[in-house]
Amino acid sequence: MQLDPLPPLSDVILNYGLAAKKSLGQNFLLDLNLTSKIARLAGSLHDYDILEIGPGPGGLTRSLLAEGARKVIVLEKDPRCAPVLNDIVKVYPKRLSVFNVDALNFDPNSHLRAPVRIVCNLPYNVGSELLVRWLTPTQWPPFWSTMTLMFQREVAERITALPCSKAYGRLSILSQWRADTKIVMSLPPEAFSPPPKVHSAVVHFRALKTPRFPAPEKLLLATVAMAFNQRRKMLRSSLKSAAPNI
Repeated sequence: MQLDPLPPLSDVILNYGLAAKKSLGQNFLLDLNLTSKIARLAGSLHDYDILEIGPGPGGLTRSLLAEGARKVIVLEKDPRCAPVLNDIVKVYPKRLSVFNVDALNFDPNSHLRAPVRIVCNLPYNVGSELLVRWLTPTQWPPFWSTMTLMFQREVAERITALPCSKAYGRLSILSQWRADTKIVMSLPPEAFSPPPKVHSAVVHFRALKTPRFPAPEKLLLATVAMAFNQRRKMLRSSLKSAAPNI
């Protein structure tokens, strides 16, 4: 698939010697047909700013731009990816901005203009932490209107799990508290370079105007952590320290 005048991703990887680093949770998605499908699953990108974390060689970045995103902000911690991403900037000089920062230290409100969609193949080692941050800001509605995020399949199933199911837990409650969630795509290990040991899945989140139930963010985070950190315990025992009278 030809999105732009840039070379195929396999050539980009070869030309820049860009091997994925396990320490950074990297698994590169090199098929532009798949990255374009993910971009389309995010919804219309026209008139939206897009936040992408961990673009790597830029396959999804290129697809987001080709699908008409107003502006794409990418955060890439790995300095080896800078030359590759700068090549994409040359093709889309006014629509792509690259930040060599840790996503956990980035203030999206300083760089993104509403409406915003978050679309990314999250690095496995920080995916859950970033998700919790995006779901639990003090101000709601948040800076984003939708998120289309790739996780390990097991994590995706926990996010979308129904109450009373085996997978239901902390991520299920936090995700469904403030958003509608749905698995919209599954990917086998061989879709990535190098192939991970697990399957992956893309989850689409749509922010609710108001949470499904009122709760202070810090209290809810603490409560679900206590409730699910020791699954073998009775719920009453897990919460005893926080509420001794239950």
